Amino acid sequence: MAATAMLESERPVIHRLPQHKYIDAVRWLPPLSTFDRFAVLAAFDTDSGSSSIEIHSLNPNPLSLQPHSSFSSSSRVSSLRASQFLQKTVVAASTAAGSLHILFSDPADATFESEVSMPEEEGLHSVPGSCVDLMDGGVECVTVGEDGRVNLVSIGNSNLSRDRLFDSGGLVSYTAAKWASPMEFATGGYGFSLQWWDKRKPGGPVSQFKANWDQKFTAGIVHSIDIHPSRKHTCLA
Repeated sequence: MAATAMLESERPVIHRLPQHKYIDAVRWLPPLSTFDRFAVLAAFDTDSGSSSIEIHSLNPNPLSLQPHSSFSSSSRVSSLRASQFLQKTVVAASTAAGSLHILFSDPADATFESEVSMPEEEGLHSVPGSCVDLMDGGVECVTVGEDGRVNLVSIGNSNLSRDRLFDSGGLVSYTAAKWASPMEFATGGYGFSLQWWDKRKPGGPVSQFKANWDQKFTAGIVHSIDIHPSRKHTCLA
């Protein structure tokens, strides 16, 4: 994997940090101080076929990653998010098998303390490939999948509660999701489509756009969504 460092008035510098596992996803953890930086990695060991979610510290001199804590995932991680809730760091991971893991970490020593999960047997998603986004504050997450399901999952200390907001029955496939506010979020999928949802208006998206962003591009897949926190400007990739 690679890390980017940039000082004021300088060009970004890319540092390569070789890992012996395949890295499926990486996210910064909310910083506890200006001196400590931690990242959470979704790793896959090709030799053993095992998957894990790991917390690493970024050591500045020499620049390297030092493992701190690890959790064995039931299957390969397809999407990874992190947020802060009260005095805890919350990590959400969806897997290729359709399960969801919520991990709670102590930000003081960057170790996993507890975990709640929703296994694939509970039918969160029926086909491989799902995406999760964690609301700021870590109390709720949205999961979407290629099966056309949109789920809202409330996070408790010892359990998860699911509410299926929509199910297209596979007619529409979703590949990305992003919260815009505590009540609204956006999804994207095949055909370079974008949907806007409001929790207060169940039954389907309140608005949607389909492949008409530019005359040159009428097909594609939305891999990532980012939304400006105040103006609701949306960026797609």
